[in-house]
Amino acid sequence: MELVQYIIINNSLGMKKGKMVAQGCHASIAVLEKVNLKIINEWKNQGMKKIVLKVNSTKELLELFQKIKKELPCALITDAGKTQIVSGSKTAFACGPIEEEKGKKYFGELKLL
Repeated sequence: MELVQYIIINNSLGMKKGKMVAQGCHASIAVLEKVNLKIINEWKNQGMKKIVLKVNSTKELLELFQKIKKELPCALITDAGKTQIVSGSKTAFACGPIEEEKGKKYFGELKLL
């Protein structure tokens, strides 16, 4: 069973690449509080695979997050607004690590960032 963490970036906010990376990192770490330690350790031993995808609006980000958070461990990131974007902007969310095949059901239609 291959485990993967999915990171979804809101591509509509005009964030520069470094900001996107930082927001994805916030999400990647935040979601781990919601995952069983045994799964986290197995994922680490497998190389901590991540797939970074994009959505093209805040609406799309929030709809996907609301749908998935009922079934899988997810964490949504809201920006503080100290640098490039407005405070309260929903920048990213992460899901997992989960089984890669399970993730394809939810994220298979999204494009890589």
